Amino acid sequence: MSDETVKDDAPETPDLGPDASKADLKAAADEILKAAKAESSEIEADADTEVEIEEAEPLTAEQQILALEIEKQEMRDQMLRALAEMENLRKRAEREKSDARIYAIEKFARDLLSVSDNLARALEALPEEEREALTEGGKGLLGGIEMTQKELHTVLTRHGVTAIEVEPGAAFDPNLHQAVANIPSEHPNGTIASLFQAGWRIGDRTLRAAMVAVSAGQAN
Repeated sequence: MSDETVKDDAPETPDLGPDASKADLKAAADEILKAAKAESSEIEADADTEVEIEEAEPLTAEQQILALEIEKQEMRDQMLRALAEMENLRKRAEREKSDARIYAIEKFARDLLSVSDNLARALEALPEEEREALTEGGKGLLGGIEMTQKELHTVLTRHGVTAIEVEPGAAFDPNLHQAVANIPSEHPNGTIASLFQAGWRIGDRTLRAAMVAVSAGQAN
């Protein structure tokens, strides 16, 4: 704002003569102060308007492209995170569904193991050399027990319940085997010497550990 504009807009100073009273002088001074304050407020308002105009300047083409690229990258990151979360949820749901299907019969399968044990004891109670001396009825009964045991194991296997393989001389695994004795044997010390009771597993879990005797090495 130029000096000429300020002079044109400023109010005229009252024309006071030499005989002006103190009241007239005070009134004239108040008018001058009031005019000066109004002019100062107008100048500050003009300055604020110029600052606001400068801050509201439109973005250049390069700035707009950069802003769009940033927004696109943020949206892409959000989409990838959402897809990853959905994939994790899908895998978790499939795993839980699979576990429910496999382990739902865990308690029932454990109860059936006693049936398998009794069938095994019944077959072991008759030595091989005595089987030939059985009557036809006895052989039929023995065959029926063997078929029942085989069918039971087939059904258990169909539902994911399998026997734990135990071989004399194999390494002892505390996750699969339960040591009930430590006996001298021809097998290396710390390995499995013999099997007392079969072990079973369901899926990746041990349903019942196999009861075994652990070798103490060859006797002196």
